[in-house]
Amino acid sequence: MAFFAKGRIFAAATVAVLALATGAEAGAGCGKNGAGFDAWKQDFAAEARANGVGQKGLSALAGATYATRTIAADRAIHKAFSGSVEAFMKRRGASAIISRGRALKKSNAAMFDRIEQNYGVPPGVLLAIWGMETGFGASMGNQNTVSAIVTLAYDCRRPDYFTPHAIAALKLVDRGALSASSVGAMHGEIGHTQFLPGNVLQYGVGNGNLRDRNTALASTANYLKGHGWRAGASYEANMGAIAGWNSASVYQQAIARIAEAIDGGTD
Repeated sequence: MAFFAKGRIFAAATVAVLALATGAEAGAGCGKNGAGFDAWKQDFAAEARANGVGQKGLSALAGATYATRTIAADRAIHKAFSGSVEAFMKRRGASAIISRGRALKKSNAAMFDRIEQNYGVPPGVLLAIWGMETGFGASMGNQNTVSAIVTLAYDCRRPDYFTPHAIAALKLVDRGALSASSVGAMHGEIGHTQFLPGNVLQYGVGNGNLRDRNTALASTANYLKGHGWRAGASYEANMGAIAGWNSASVYQQAIARIAEAIDGGTD
């Protein structure tokens, strides 16, 4: 899991849909432990309903449990992005990502060509993100998605950031893209490249099923394009788009270096 601060920007339509979800502090309140979680959920249900969440989503909210593992991961998150870029890349297995990424680029050339034609995003950066986030789909997480994202909306540390994503997750349950039992990463990220729920609504393409490899990679390219990716420009020139994916400097630099190695080399 490589969550730090993905997807700060919502399209105008998404913002309008989530306009009433201005943060747990302003609405349903917040908490620093699980003691008030069940009472908070009842208040948050009113916010969710006001933002268009239907019965399936509300039922998923009612069944959500306080995610202690998510809170533990959130409290330790800055440690995951500490140290130098070189140390970070070594911890995350950059050499293995590069090797596997080159092989996947070759074996899936037609798919990556289509994505680049549609979005202007080359395969290297998509493979770097895919490898960094889930080991190319090998580890997409086992934390209940609704419980994770709802817990973070309740938690007092960053309710303003996570509340819109919690509303979005409940909407995805209404649509059938998620269920109350769906699992993902610790902060509620979904699929091969680990989208937060609000970003699934905005940038997900096709059927929006990000557990499908092709959909996830195309959606990731759409996300980068939406964050200013310049087709044909260098990775250095596109660092702003990569920063939109994750705000940690070591992550951004690692992705650019891995992507350049994948695009520029062969096994």
